[in-house]
Amino acid sequence: MQAALLPDRGIIRISGADARRFLHGLLTADIETMGEATPRYAALLTPQGKIVADFLVVQSADAEGACFLLDCERSLAAMLVGKLNFYKLRAKVTVEDVSNTTAVLALWDDAPASAAREPGSPWFADPRLAALGWRAIVSPAIAADTVRTQGAALGDAAAYEAHRIALGVPRGGRDFAYGDAFPHEADMDQLNGVDFAKGCYVGQEVVSRMQHRGTVRNRVVPVLIDGVAPQAGTPVVAGEKTLGAMGSAAGGRGLALLRLDRVADAAAAGLVLVAGNARLRPVEPAWAGLARAGAAKAAG
Repeated sequence: MQAALLPDRGIIRISGADARRFLHGLLTADIETMGEATPRYAALLTPQGKIVADFLVVQSADAEGACFLLDCERSLAAMLVGKLNFYKLRAKVTVEDVSNTTAVLALWDDAPASAAREPGSPWFADPRLAALGWRAIVSPAIAADTVRTQGAALGDAAAYEAHRIALGVPRGGRDFAYGDAFPHEADMDQLNGVDFAKGCYVGQEVVSRMQHRGTVRNRVVPVLIDGVAPQAGTPVVAGEKTLGAMGSAAGGRGLALLRLDRVADAAAAGLVLVAGNARLRPVEPAWAGLARAGAAKAAG
Protein backbone atom coordinates (compact mmCIF):
# COMPACT_ATOMS: atom_id res chain seq x y z
CA MET A 1 0.00 0.00 0.00
CA GLN A 2 1.07 3.55 -0.70
CA ALA A 3 -0.07 6.55 1.33
CA ALA A 4 0.37 10.30 1.20
CA LEU A 5 -0.85 13.39 2.99
CA LEU A 6 -2.53 15.82 0.62
CA PRO A 7 -1.76 19.25 2.10
CA ASP A 8 -3.47 21.14 -0.71
CA ARG A 9 -6.85 19.63 0.18
CA GLY A 10 -9.20 21.41 2.55
CA ILE A 11 -12.26 20.29 4.49
CA ILE A 12 -15.57 22.12 4.83
CA ARG A 13 -18.03 20.88 7.46
CA ILE A 14 -21.78 21.33 6.91
CA SER A 15 -24.05 20.51 9.81
CA GLY A 16 -27.54 21.30 11.05
CA ALA A 17 -31.07 19.99 10.71
CA ASP A 18 -31.37 21.07 7.07
CA ALA A 19 -27.85 20.10 5.92
CA ARG A 20 -28.86 17.15 3.73
CA ARG A 21 -31.72 18.95 2.00
CA PHE A 22 -29.60 22.08 1.59
CA LEU A 23 -26.75 20.24 -0.18
CA HIS A 24 -29.09 18.10 -2.27
CA GLY A 25 -30.69 21.21 -3.73
CA LEU A 26 -27.34 22.75 -4.69
CA LEU A 27 -24.97 20.01 -5.84
CA THR A 28 -24.72 17.83 -8.93
CA ALA A 29 -24.83 14.57 -6.92
CA ASP A 30 -27.67 12.85 -5.07
CA ILE A 31 -27.14 13.75 -1.41
CA GLU A 32 -30.65 12.73 -0.36
CA THR A 33 -29.91 9.00 -0.51
CA MET A 34 -26.24 8.97 0.52
CA GLY A 35 -25.00 7.43 3.77
CA GLU A 36 -21.71 7.04 5.61
CA ALA A 37 -20.72 4.16 3.32
CA THR A 38 -21.74 5.88 0.08
CA PRO A 39 -19.62 9.01 -0.52
CA ARG A 40 -20.26 11.19 -3.52
CA TYR A 41 -18.26 13.15 -6.08
CA ALA A 42 -20.04 16.44 -6.75
CA ALA A 43 -19.72 20.06 -7.79
CA LEU A 44 -21.29 23.40 -7.09
CA LEU A 45 -22.05 25.13 -10.39
CA THR A 46 -22.84 28.63 -11.55
CA PRO A 47 -26.38 29.19 -12.90
CA GLN A 48 -24.74 28.92 -16.36
CA GLY A 49 -23.55 25.39 -15.55
CA LYS A 50 -19.83 26.13 -15.03
CA ILE A 51 -17.91 24.46 -12.18
CA VAL A 52 -17.38 26.75 -9.18
CA ALA A 53 -15.70 23.94 -7.21
CA ASP A 54 -15.67 20.14 -7.26
CA PHE A 55 -15.17 17.96 -4.19
CA LEU A 56 -15.74 14.62 -2.52
CA VAL A 57 -18.69 14.54 -0.12
CA VAL A 58 -18.72 12.16 2.85
CA GLN A 59 -21.35 11.79 5.55
CA SER A 60 -19.91 11.62 9.03
CA ALA A 61 -20.85 11.94 12.66
CA ASP A 62 -19.11 13.46 15.65
CA ALA A 63 -19.99 14.60 19.15
CA GLU A 64 -22.36 17.20 17.70
CA GLY A 65 -24.25 14.73 15.50
CA ALA A 66 -24.48 13.96 11.78
CA CYS A 67 -22.69 16.22 9.34
CA PHE A 68 -21.25 16.31 5.83
CA LEU A 69 -17.61 16.91 4.98
CA LEU A 70 -16.48 18.35 1.63
CA ASP A 71 -12.94 17.32 0.60
CA CYS A 72 -12.03 20.20 -1.73
CA GLU A 73 -9.12 22.18 -3.11
CA ARG A 74 -7.80 24.03 -0.07
CA SER A 75 -7.28 27.23 -2.06
CA LEU A 76 -11.03 27.29 -2.76
CA ALA A 77 -12.24 26.57 0.79
CA ALA A 78 -12.83 30.15 1.93
CA MET A 79 -14.58 31.05 -1.33
CA LEU A 80 -16.73 27.92 -1.14
CA VAL A 81 -17.79 28.68 2.43
CA GLY A 82 -18.89 32.11 1.24
CA LYS A 83 -20.85 30.66 -1.69
CA LEU A 84 -22.61 28.10 0.49
CA ASN A 85 -23.53 30.74 3.05
CA PHE A 86 -24.92 32.89 0.22
CA TYR A 87 -27.37 30.10 -0.64
CA LYS A 88 -28.20 29.26 2.98
CA LEU A 89 -30.92 31.88 3.46
CA ARG A 90 -33.04 30.64 6.41
CA ALA A 91 -31.93 27.02 6.29
CA LYS A 92 -30.80 25.53 9.60
CA VAL A 93 -27.25 24.94 8.42
CA THR A 94 -23.77 25.75 9.73
CA VAL A 95 -20.91 25.94 7.21
CA GLU A 96 -17.35 25.87 8.58
CA ASP A 97 -13.86 25.70 7.10
CA VAL A 98 -12.08 23.14 9.29
CA SER A 99 -9.00 22.76 7.06
CA ASN A 100 -6.64 23.86 9.83
CA THR A 101 -7.72 21.07 12.17
CA THR A 102 -7.99 18.20 9.68
CA ALA A 103 -5.70 16.32 7.32
CA VAL A 104 -6.57 14.38 4.16
CA LEU A 105 -4.80 11.06 3.58
CA ALA A 106 -4.82 9.16 0.31
CA LEU A 107 -4.14 5.40 0.37
CA TRP A 108 -3.88 3.32 -2.79
CA ASP A 109 -2.66 0.08 -4.38
CA ASP A 110 -4.47 -1.95 -1.72
CA ALA A 111 -7.55 -1.83 0.48
CA PRO A 112 -6.82 -0.50 3.98
CA ALA A 113 -7.18 -2.82 6.95
CA SER A 114 -9.59 -1.91 9.71
CA ALA A 115 -8.05 0.57 12.09
CA ALA A 116 -8.96 2.60 15.14
CA ARG A 117 -10.87 5.63 13.99
CA GLU A 118 -11.52 8.71 16.01
CA PRO A 119 -15.06 10.17 16.01
CA GLY A 120 -15.71 12.38 13.00
CA SER A 121 -12.74 10.95 11.05
CA PRO A 122 -14.22 8.96 8.17
CA TRP A 123 -12.49 6.58 5.79
CA PHE A 124 -14.04 6.13 2.38
CA ALA A 125 -13.41 4.67 -1.06
CA ASP A 126 -12.92 7.38 -3.68
CA PRO A 127 -16.33 7.63 -5.40
CA ARG A 128 -14.83 8.77 -8.71
CA LEU A 129 -12.93 5.59 -9.53
CA ALA A 130 -12.12 2.51 -7.42
CA ALA A 131 -8.53 2.42 -8.68
CA LEU A 132 -7.86 5.83 -7.10
CA GLY A 133 -8.00 4.12 -3.70
CA TRP A 134 -9.19 5.39 -0.32
CA ARG A 135 -9.28 8.65 1.62
CA ALA A 136 -9.12 9.27 5.35
CA ILE A 137 -9.98 12.54 7.04
CA VAL A 138 -8.12 12.64 10.35
CA SER A 139 -6.58 15.09 12.77
CA PRO A 140 -2.98 15.98 11.74
CA ALA A 141 -1.71 14.64 15.08
CA ILE A 142 -2.64 11.05 14.24
CA ALA A 143 -2.02 11.05 10.46
CA ALA A 144 1.37 9.31 10.61
CA ASP A 145 0.17 6.74 13.13
CA THR A 146 -2.88 6.05 10.96
CA VAL A 147 -0.62 5.26 8.01
CA ARG A 148 1.60 2.99 10.10
CA THR A 149 -1.41 0.90 11.17
CA GLN A 150 -1.82 0.08 7.48
CA GLY A 151 1.77 -1.14 7.15
CA ALA A 152 2.65 1.74 4.84
CA ALA A 153 5.13 4.60 4.93
CA LEU A 154 3.94 8.16 4.52
CA GLY A 155 5.01 9.20 1.02
CA ASP A 156 4.97 12.41 -0.97
CA ALA A 157 1.84 13.98 -2.45
CA ALA A 158 3.61 13.93 -5.82
CA ALA A 159 3.33 10.13 -5.83
CA TYR A 160 -0.43 10.39 -5.51
CA GLU A 161 -0.53 12.98 -8.30
CA ALA A 162 1.37 10.59 -10.58
CA HIS A 163 -1.12 7.84 -9.65
CA ARG A 164 -4.08 10.12 -10.50
CA ILE A 165 -2.55 11.23 -13.80
CA ALA A 166 -1.74 7.65 -14.83
CA LEU A 167 -5.41 6.80 -14.34
CA GLY A 168 -6.48 9.79 -16.45
CA VAL A 169 -8.56 11.46 -13.73
CA PRO A 170 -8.75 15.28 -14.09
CA ARG A 171 -8.05 17.69 -11.25
CA GLY A 172 -9.60 21.13 -11.03
CA GLY A 173 -7.21 24.04 -11.27
CA ARG A 174 -4.67 21.82 -13.06
CA ASP A 175 -6.57 20.18 -15.91
CA PHE A 176 -9.59 22.47 -16.17
CA ALA A 177 -10.23 26.00 -14.96
CA TYR A 178 -12.74 26.67 -12.23
CA GLY A 179 -15.44 29.06 -13.38
CA ASP A 180 -14.79 28.19 -17.04
CA ALA A 181 -15.48 24.45 -17.47
CA PHE A 182 -18.68 22.47 -17.68
CA PRO A 183 -18.95 19.14 -15.78
CA HIS A 184 -18.86 17.18 -19.06
CA GLU A 185 -15.60 18.90 -20.06
CA ALA A 186 -14.05 17.79 -16.75
CA ASP A 187 -15.31 14.20 -17.30
CA MET A 188 -17.57 14.45 -14.24
CA ASP A 189 -20.33 12.68 -16.18
CA GLN A 190 -17.95 9.70 -16.60
CA LEU A 191 -16.65 9.76 -13.01
CA ASN A 192 -19.93 9.57 -11.07
CA GLY A 193 -19.99 13.32 -10.49
CA VAL A 194 -23.41 14.12 -11.98
CA ASP A 195 -26.72 12.45 -11.16
CA PHE A 196 -28.91 12.94 -14.23
CA ALA A 197 -31.97 11.44 -12.51
CA LYS A 198 -32.14 13.82 -9.53
CA GLY A 199 -34.21 16.97 -9.38
CA CYS A 200 -33.16 20.56 -9.75
CA TYR A 201 -29.86 22.03 -8.61
CA VAL A 202 -27.95 25.16 -9.57
CA GLY A 203 -26.96 24.92 -13.26
CA GLN A 204 -28.97 21.73 -13.82
CA GLU A 205 -30.77 22.85 -16.99
CA VAL A 206 -27.54 23.56 -18.85
CA VAL A 207 -25.91 20.28 -17.78
CA SER A 208 -28.99 18.24 -18.72
CA ARG A 209 -29.20 19.93 -22.12
CA MET A 210 -25.57 19.09 -22.86
CA GLN A 211 -26.19 15.47 -21.85
CA HIS A 212 -29.30 14.97 -23.95
CA ARG A 213 -28.13 16.88 -27.02
CA GLY A 214 -24.58 15.50 -26.99
CA THR A 215 -23.14 18.99 -27.48
CA VAL A 216 -19.84 18.50 -25.61
CA ARG A 217 -17.05 19.92 -27.78
CA ASN A 218 -14.18 19.86 -25.27
CA ARG A 219 -12.99 17.24 -22.79
CA VAL A 220 -10.01 16.50 -20.60
CA VAL A 221 -8.21 13.68 -22.40
CA PRO A 222 -5.29 11.52 -21.15
CA VAL A 223 -2.20 11.72 -23.34
CA LEU A 224 1.07 9.85 -23.63
CA ILE A 225 4.03 12.24 -23.81
CA ASP A 226 7.04 11.67 -26.05
CA GLY A 227 9.64 14.20 -24.89
CA VAL A 228 9.94 16.66 -22.03
CA ALA A 229 6.57 17.16 -20.35
CA PRO A 230 5.07 20.53 -21.35
CA GLN A 231 4.14 23.05 -18.69
CA ALA A 232 0.46 23.33 -17.80
CA GLY A 233 -1.22 25.78 -20.14
CA THR A 234 1.07 25.02 -23.10
CA PRO A 235 -1.04 25.07 -26.30
CA VAL A 236 -1.63 21.73 -28.01
CA VAL A 237 -1.43 22.06 -31.79
CA ALA A 238 -1.72 19.85 -34.87
CA GLY A 239 -0.50 21.43 -38.08
CA GLU A 240 -1.67 25.03 -37.95
CA LYS A 241 -4.64 24.47 -35.63
CA THR A 242 -4.76 24.83 -31.86
CA LEU A 243 -6.64 21.93 -30.28
CA GLY A 244 -6.49 22.91 -26.62
CA ALA A 245 -4.05 23.21 -23.75
CA MET A 246 -1.88 20.93 -21.64
CA GLY A 247 -2.76 20.22 -18.02
CA SER A 248 -0.89 18.18 -15.41
CA ALA A 249 1.82 15.63 -16.28
CA ALA A 250 4.00 13.01 -14.58
CA GLY A 251 5.94 9.94 -15.66
CA GLY A 252 5.40 10.30 -19.39
CA ARG A 253 1.65 10.72 -19.03
CA GLY A 254 -0.51 13.80 -18.88
CA LEU A 255 -3.93 15.32 -19.27
CA ALA A 256 -4.99 17.93 -21.80
CA LEU A 257 -8.25 19.81 -22.34
CA LEU A 258 -8.87 19.29 -26.06
CA ARG A 259 -11.40 20.21 -28.72
CA LEU A 260 -12.69 16.77 -29.76
CA ASP A 261 -13.65 17.53 -33.35
CA ARG A 262 -10.20 18.97 -34.03
CA VAL A 263 -8.54 15.90 -32.48
CA ALA A 264 -10.63 13.75 -34.83
CA ASP A 265 -9.69 15.90 -37.83
CA ALA A 266 -5.99 15.66 -36.91
CA ALA A 267 -6.22 11.87 -36.58
CA ALA A 268 -7.95 11.59 -39.96
CA ALA A 269 -5.26 13.74 -41.58
CA GLY A 270 -2.44 11.79 -39.94
CA LEU A 271 -1.22 14.86 -38.03
CA VAL A 272 0.78 14.61 -34.80
CA LEU A 273 -0.32 16.51 -31.70
CA VAL A 274 2.44 18.71 -30.30
CA ALA A 275 2.78 20.73 -27.08
CA GLY A 276 6.04 22.64 -26.70
CA ASN A 277 8.75 20.22 -27.86
CA ALA A 278 6.79 17.08 -26.97
CA ARG A 279 4.62 14.86 -29.11
CA LEU A 280 1.31 13.75 -27.61
CA ARG A 281 -0.81 10.68 -28.24
CA PRO A 282 -4.37 10.76 -26.88
CA VAL A 283 -5.52 7.59 -25.14
CA GLU A 284 -8.97 6.55 -24.03
CA PRO A 285 -9.00 5.68 -20.29
CA ALA A 286 -10.20 2.18 -19.44
CA TRP A 287 -13.01 3.63 -17.30
CA ALA A 288 -14.51 5.85 -20.02
CA GLY A 289 -17.98 4.99 -21.19
CA LEU A 290 -17.58 6.75 -24.54
CA ALA A 291 -15.21 6.66 -27.49
CA ARG A 292 -13.33 9.80 -28.46
CA ALA A 293 -12.12 10.03 -32.04
CA GLY A 294 -8.36 9.99 -32.35
CA ALA A 295 -7.77 8.34 -28.97
CA ALA A 296 -6.41 4.82 -28.64
CA LYS A 297 -8.01 2.70 -25.89
CA ALA A 298 -5.77 2.38 -22.83
CA ALA A 299 -5.11 -1.05 -21.38
CA GLY A 300 -6.26 -2.00 -17.89
